[in-house]
Amino acid sequence: MDAGLTLTSDMVIVLGLVVFTMAMFAVERIRADATALVVMVALGLTGLVPASQLFDGFSGNAVMAMIATMVLGAGLDRTGALNRLAVWLLRVSKGMEERLILLTSAVAGLISGFMQNASVMALFLPVTARVSGRTGIGLGRLLLPIGSAIVMGGGLTMVGNSPLMLLNDLLVAANRNLPPGVATLEPLPMFAPLPVGLLLLLICLAWYQRFGGRLLARIGGGDKGVAPSRTASYFAKAYGIDGDVFELTVTAESPLVGMSVGEAEAQRDAPLLLALLTGNESRVSPPADQMIWVGSVLGVMGRREAIQDYAQKNLLRMSARLRHFADLFNPSRSGISEAVIPPTSSFIGKTQHDLRLRKRFGISLLAVNRDNQVLRENIRRMPLKAGDMLVFHSIWTDLAHAGESRDFVVVTDYPKGEHRPHKLWWAIGVFVAAMALALTTLVPVPIALMAGAAAMMVAGVLNMDEAYAAISWKTVFLMACLIPLGWAMDSTGAAAWLAQGMLERLPAGVPVWVLQLVIASLATAFALVIGNVGATVVMVPMGINVAVAAGGSPLAFALIVALSASNNFLSVTNPVLAMISGPAGYTGRDLWRTGAPLTLIYLVITLLVVNVIF
Repeated sequence: MDAGLTLTSDMVIVLGLVVFTMAMFAVERIRADATALVVMVALGLTGLVPASQLFDGFSGNAVMAMIATMVLGAGLDRTGALNRLAVWLLRVSKGMEERLILLTSAVAGLISGFMQNASVMALFLPVTARVSGRTGIGLGRLLLPIGSAIVMGGGLTMVGNSPLMLLNDLLVAANRNLPPGVATLEPLPMFAPLPVGLLLLLICLAWYQRFGGRLLARIGGGDKGVAPSRTASYFAKAYGIDGDVFELTVTAESPLVGMSVGEAEAQRDAPLLLALLTGNESRVSPPADQMIWVGSVLGVMGRREAIQDYAQKNLLRMSARLRHFADLFNPSRSGISEAVIPPTSSFIGKTQHDLRLRKRFGISLLAVNRDNQVLRENIRRMPLKAGDMLVFHSIWTDLAHAGESRDFVVVTDYPKGEHRPHKLWWAIGVFVAAMALALTTLVPVPIALMAGAAAMMVAGVLNMDEAYAAISWKTVFLMACLIPLGWAMDSTGAAAWLAQGMLERLPAGVPVWVLQLVIASLATAFALVIGNVGATVVMVPMGINVAVAAGGSPLAFALIVALSASNNFLSVTNPVLAMISGPAGYTGRDLWRTGAPLTLIYLVITLLVVNVIF
């Protein structure tokens, strides 16, 4: 690093973009992927990243590996591999809570070493719900150990989480700006972080085995959902959604004639309107703009007394039994379900009115559970947030079709749409073969993983449309658009200037491990604000420059940053925590109480093991 490095206008622009990114991620005025796109365009317009390189992030190894792992995970899901896993876990654990938590967490942690953390959590949510429903163990006692194990297990391989996927691309880019005499940084092999990830996972499992019972009993989620089997009694207790289904026929004198479904629902004391028959057409979850006419039949849900009062007030004829909707309301065909909004969802910031769930998907939104508060009034105009738990009523096939977009993850175990259990061993074989090919180093890891994704489609496990639907394009854009920011941090000298400023403010002769502790702490703190991808992009160039100036190992510093960027057990900026907080009823205080010790353990283990390796 040059002595007395001065701040240039290019550095100011880059640092300004970093501040802008952090601010937008924190206040959420602009979606994270849109913020990343704005930053990338700004880098191109200012010429800080050449136009010939600006879009290289979209074809980078990290993005290709991420896409491939998403497709591979979808293949396992489509064949019902995770449902079989739930049965196996129940059989092996024999219903014993401690053994069940240990086994489920261990399996989830190991799988997360080969798939994106959020994808693993999405696959395990319905598995955990099924296990919880069959054993009576609350979701709050299951999800936090499993989520923690998934975060820890992400450090097993270089494809386990987004920061590690990004790391090799950032190392290659850093070589262009290393000072003379510094050895070229070689990309890390597939299992470079294995000792760190394995020790982290083992300690996580031991931690919850030793202290889990007491910790989980003290947090809000520990006693919630004692047996969330998703029955009528569960929804009545959790959401106040109870009663039976009735048919109401609209008479010529009824004030509902000429109203839309949305207007009828907005009436005071209106019951849940679940279905509508007009003429010969009947459907569950009728759109809000569908009209009600003389002779229309409403399928409503509520207590008999309330429905009778509503029918009398609005001159409706109440049927003693289901004459028109018996087939539609058959539990094997339709019902109530719960789904959680992941951080990558395109639903975030939009209202039910914007999404038109009933018109587009045939799904009725009945309630929203946000921060342990059940909301049922005026939810049609309420913007959705990551971690919201949504209560739906729908036909199961419509729910399965809508869920393919990955905009929500259904927690309820329900009869799925088209699955291909006969392709189970094809899916497992392709997955194992792709990972084995990646281990051989005969071909680069992204090619090995993409070969597996292609094999999934050739073998008929997935079709092309299903593969497209499995990809979280928001995550892809976020990563691809932020990669040039990391390049600009390095090429403009902004990372070197920050590293120099940090070293000048520390006492002379500070041990290298202290510098690593500072860098790791900064990466962890940044991840709480701008997410793990943003923290990695900003901190890896800075970590490398600090290592060069202090005579440390640039590879060690870079790996510490990538691992520390995933050290987030405290905030829902971690996609895994965002997905489990709603279903389990965890609060921010719960996460801090259980996550603070794990954060410190993660930090210490990472520093110790990385220094032993390097």
